[in-house]
Amino acid sequence: MSAPSHSGGAPITDKRQLVAYLAEGCKPRADWRIGTEHEKFIFRQSDRRPIAYEGEDGIRVILEKLQRYGWTPVLDGDNIVGLSEAGGGAISLEPGGQFELSGAPLETIHQTCSELHTHLKQMTEVTEELGLGMLGLGFLPKWTREDCHWMPKRRYAVMRRYMPKVGTLGLDMMLRTCTVQVNLDFESEADMVLKARASLALQPLAAAFFANSPFLEGKPSGYLSYRNHIWTDVDRNRSGMIPFVFEQGFGFERYVDYMLDVPMYFVYRDGQYIDVAGQSFRDFMQGKLPGLPGQTPTMSDWSDHLTTVFPEIRIKRFIEMRGADSGPWQAICALPAFWTGLLYDPVSLDAAWQLVKDWTDEERERLHVEIPRTGLNTIFRGEKIQKLAMTVLNLARDGLKRRARLDGSGDDESHFMQFLIENAKEGKTPADRLLNDYATRWQGHVEPAYVEDTVAG
Repeated sequence: MSAPSHSGGAPITDKRQLVAYLAEGCKPRADWRIGTEHEKFIFRQSDRRPIAYEGEDGIRVILEKLQRYGWTPVLDGDNIVGLSEAGGGAISLEPGGQFELSGAPLETIHQTCSELHTHLKQMTEVTEELGLGMLGLGFLPKWTREDCHWMPKRRYAVMRRYMPKVGTLGLDMMLRTCTVQVNLDFESEADMVLKARASLALQPLAAAFFANSPFLEGKPSGYLSYRNHIWTDVDRNRSGMIPFVFEQGFGFERYVDYMLDVPMYFVYRDGQYIDVAGQSFRDFMQGKLPGLPGQTPTMSDWSDHLTTVFPEIRIKRFIEMRGADSGPWQAICALPAFWTGLLYDPVSLDAAWQLVKDWTDEERERLHVEIPRTGLNTIFRGEKIQKLAMTVLNLARDGLKRRARLDGSGDDESHFMQFLIENAKEGKTPADRLLNDYATRWQGHVEPAYVEDTVAG
């Protein structure tokens, strides 16, 4: 989720300002970058439990120790809730203490993976000093909601109160899930539309590739990606497949209209988060917000509001791909490779759109609901999606080859796809392998995951 808010920005007097804000994200192809974000659970090695913010081995101490590598603290009130660096990277906290690296915007997957390796090395050094470990799964495999600890970010207090009013699994999403996502650029409104449509249609397939959360409180949940299942009952006003993306006329203005109809969470004023959960940004623009009568929004309020929706893709001044469970090191590098190869190469992007352009809203929604349970064995149009998966992966791999971004050894970025290609050939998700381990080597226990399925593994 996002860093602490800041007041200010130009006053909003017209919807056209909101459309222009998104349009300002358009960049020439030479300026396109790749921003990778990933989350991981922190746990105490002695008992495998989640850790609190305070304490000798708490989250605050981790943030303090990481500053020796040159990170600068980010405060929410008096609490350190994140870190930043001059190059554009940041570390933030999810509600249950999950650590998120928001990577700097980089040119290649080689750089992204190097950044990730450096971050995990720093995290490993600090956590091992404290007797802690890091777990790379999409959902906490053993502990209950009540076993988790809330972080002292004030926007989370607003969400914590509001979530149970709009769904049954919102607090689980906040406390017990981890994801990996990639942020990519667009050249124009038309380019944004094409990328949004192709990537949104294929998000359920990405959920299958990265499905890595089969356990719930120490037992198999019945899902390969319980994290993705959770999103079906968090808040339907702000999550899901947003089918209007496929309607004629979709563009920046239509996305703005969607955002104006999504209920607000908060307004940040004078260092305070004002709870306006459920109220309307449209009313805010007219000075009729019940929580702040007579006041109107600034562009900072709009920037904040854009971070409070959680569809399968999210549009800001770039596009966020949001459908993947967190996982081991190879999987984290594979996600930006997959979407970069598919969306940054015009041949692969056009081919991907040709594959999905005749899918119906009902078919896309069915994949969104079924794939978290059945993964690559999901039946679509009469056959397993495994065949479609291989087609899409080959498109992404070929796109990376055509990009021809080489590392110091002369290798292009396509080798980062190997993790996905090998799994898809076997028709196995990471979760399938976890479930097999649970039934065989682990003898019906999930504790070995805390040793074998670390993010640095």
